[in-house]
Amino acid sequence: MSRRDWYDRRMDKRVALQIAEEQGVVADSSELRESLVAKIHSGEMTIEQVQDELRKVKREAKKNGLKTREQIWRSA
Repeated sequence: MSRRDWYDRRMDKRVALQIAEEQGVVADSSELRESLVAKIHSGEMTIEQVQDELRKVKREAKKNGLKTREQIWRSA
């Protein structure tokens, strides 16, 4: 019986996260995070505003029937 190393476990978690994002069950998905970073670069929002927005999205994830990236990472 071979023991799985940290690299295999990490890769499995990344794959699980990618699958969840493709299914649309991640509240704070990569696309959302990229759009928030783009708003910082364009000057629409400050870093503090973006951080508040991300906290709000994470907080409301369960109400909307979604999960956060952290929840998926820990459960995989």
